[in-house]
Amino acid sequence: MSPAGPPPGVPPRPGARGQFAPPPGPPPRPPTHQQNYGPTMQGPDRQQMQPYFQYSQCTGRKRALCIGINYFGQSAELKGCINDAHNVKRFLCSQFGYKSEDIVMLTDDAQNPRQIPTKQNMIEAMQWLVRDAKPHDSLFFHYSGHGGQTKDLDGDEADGYDEVIYPVDFKQASHIVDDMLHDIMVKPLPPGCRLTAIFDSCHSGSVLDLPYIYSTEGKIKEPNLAAEAGQGLLSAVSSYARGDMGSAFSSVSGLFKTATGSGQRAEKIARATKTSPADVISWSGCKDSQTSADTFEAGTATGAMSFAFISALSQNPQQSYQQLLSNLRAILRDKYSQKPQLSASHPIDTSLLFIC
Repeated sequence: MSPAGPPPGVPPRPGARGQFAPPPGPPPRPPTHQQNYGPTMQGPDRQQMQPYFQYSQCTGRKRALCIGINYFGQSAELKGCINDAHNVKRFLCSQFGYKSEDIVMLTDDAQNPRQIPTKQNMIEAMQWLVRDAKPHDSLFFHYSGHGGQTKDLDGDEADGYDEVIYPVDFKQASHIVDDMLHDIMVKPLPPGCRLTAIFDSCHSGSVLDLPYIYSTEGKIKEPNLAAEAGQGLLSAVSSYARGDMGSAFSSVSGLFKTATGSGQRAEKIARATKTSPADVISWSGCKDSQTSADTFEAGTATGAMSFAFISALSQNPQQSYQQLLSNLRAILRDKYSQKPQLSASHPIDTSLLFIC
């Protein structure tokens, strides 16, 4: 997140530009059964395998972690991040039925040392968030603070850079890289478990390393991690995104022939996509190449993305993923250059109702 002065004007109101008028009826809820997608591949013992996932119904346990870091006394001090954490906590309780006692807060004005957002405390809190997760649980992660990029050391980033977030003690303990965020919060989750993440930080477009990034038209963008698996996988995923299943089958068949006899190579390909049968969604404040604003709205310090998320869903709680992404961008469009991003751990139907 980067500091910004008070912007002129006010955010669009309901009905402005037709963006916020409620639809005639709520979008459909996610289906309850397992979803298969993509090309069928030959697995161990020659059995046919196909990727799958399960949408969460969000009917189980609800648990949240909200982190807001103002970096008091440091050279790049921010103003609105602690406010963001408290605002999101209140919103989750009032709008989505979360209970205060099931929400952990880490802010750098906390009196309890365990609630200071140090690197160690953040890692332990993230581990708590996903511990014993079950299908249809609703987990929510919110981070407002500094974000950045660092040289990719393991070859899983198409642009050569990992995305990172900065604990309050980053000068001593270093940053937290996107690979670690994914390993801690995405990999352990079972099919049908929902994790919703919001990153109100700079360079956050793919900070949770989710391979399916969506446009406001509801279409899959080129996966940010496909380059690691080689041109064969890139072709296959692109063909699938276009609906060209014949080419997708051909590409994957050729790719896996080259991996025959090399379990490590096949595992590397699987890791590179970072697809998960769990129902993981990330809303980020900007593209990987952009910064996110630390600003003022209605005279109060806030992160632009946190403000937009609460505003959009307060105005219309029943939105599809596509509607919400469009409305987030509409709220920020007139004042900020940042473009909020939607990414997922598996292909999603963006016309479905967003629930958490």
